[in-house]
Amino acid sequence: MFIGYFTERPYQDPDSGYFGATGRNLMDLGMSNASYNPRLGADLYNRYLDEKVYAEEMGFDGLMLNEHHSTPFCMGGVMNLEAAILARITHRAKIVLLGNILPIWDDPLWLAEELAEIDMISRGRLVTGWVRGTGRESVAHNAAAPYNWERFQEAHDFIVDAWTRPGPFRWEGEHYNYRYVNPWARPYQAPHPQIWIPGVMSRNTVAWAAKHRYPYLMLATELQPTVESFAYYDEVAKEEGFESGTQHRGYLFKVHVDETEELAEQAGRKYVQGPSNPFLEGNQGVVRPFIQNLPGLTQRNNLLPTMKSFAAAASRGRADQHLKEGEKNAPPPPPKDTYLDQTEKMSIISGTPDTVIPKIRHVLETIRPGTIFFWDGDGAMDHDDAMRSLRLMGEEVIPAVREMGKELDLKGPFEMDPKTNEPAKEDADEHAAG
Repeated sequence: MFIGYFTERPYQDPDSGYFGATGRNLMDLGMSNASYNPRLGADLYNRYLDEKVYAEEMGFDGLMLNEHHSTPFCMGGVMNLEAAILARITHRAKIVLLGNILPIWDDPLWLAEELAEIDMISRGRLVTGWVRGTGRESVAHNAAAPYNWERFQEAHDFIVDAWTRPGPFRWEGEHYNYRYVNPWARPYQAPHPQIWIPGVMSRNTVAWAAKHRYPYLMLATELQPTVESFAYYDEVAKEEGFESGTQHRGYLFKVHVDETEELAEQAGRKYVQGPSNPFLEGNQGVVRPFIQNLPGLTQRNNLLPTMKSFAAAASRGRADQHLKEGEKNAPPPPPKDTYLDQTEKMSIISGTPDTVIPKIRHVLETIRPGTIFFWDGDGAMDHDDAMRSLRLMGEEVIPAVREMGKELDLKGPFEMDPKTNEPAKEDADEHAAG
């Protein structure tokens, strides 16, 4: 089993009326960068890098980074730069990028070169992942949403060619054209780093990942819809002539561990506080559906079961739009405790190791992923919250989860090669040496 660590790296400003623990509601893409303090940003970037280094020390197999743009909930607008730093200051953990937003790149050759350099600096520890992005990214980088899916696929094909095909060669495509392709930077790993695909809602993307035999990672989706979505991956895999396994399944979920149940609840409640994150149900802020769902961005009649819960979360701030005029004057329903609501359905797992470990086991038994990422240190959580949890994960949770993985036969993509369904070369070499 492959166990990784993730945080969105939110922009936190405890003294701000917008970004503190109980900040004001934020409209998606509605906050001016005039509110940004570069000195505070410098502290936060260094804090998050320090936490990633500590996560490696505590035994995590992978350090996950992601990319969003023009938003305070994620400071990863240039995640490849963070990855390059981690490539030099860490030593063992994989650097997992989930992922670069391919359709907003007008020059994917540049991206191929960047990723190859990161792989070399880390001496083969890069895992590259690519996403289609949300409407936010298309707006922020002036990318035409109707061509999102076409550009994603062509950029993928081009980068793989740039990594594996001897140059120089020409590329004449629908969206990208090059007279001369001959990057002098080639990946350390042969033929190239593993490619993982993360997502939430598109059946097209799941089918495409299955056809390429790429692991697919569900991002903090509810359990039963996630099981149904992976069943679709399995169905496509059979049509493509192979049997998918745990090495093709990944899952990101919110887990915080603390020294007492009281501390765990205090920190766990911070998941739904701080900078507004549309992917954290119950967090403050309002998603603009006309931005998130730009025309042509996603085929709306071809969505995964996980989209139902995602759409429910995205409807915050618009809950009364369906009410009749007379009903709008009725007293509002009592406020829902979003933290308790999410812990009850296991969208958030927070507690001491003794209470958290059985819940993680339930997730593993239900979804059977070979790759998991614990999403922690987020929202309004501070450095002390993150470091306490990382220490306890290293001391108690990770060892227990590894034993569960062996018991449940959950093999990750570095144990069982997702392309061949044979023991992975790294694992085979270690076995032969032993």
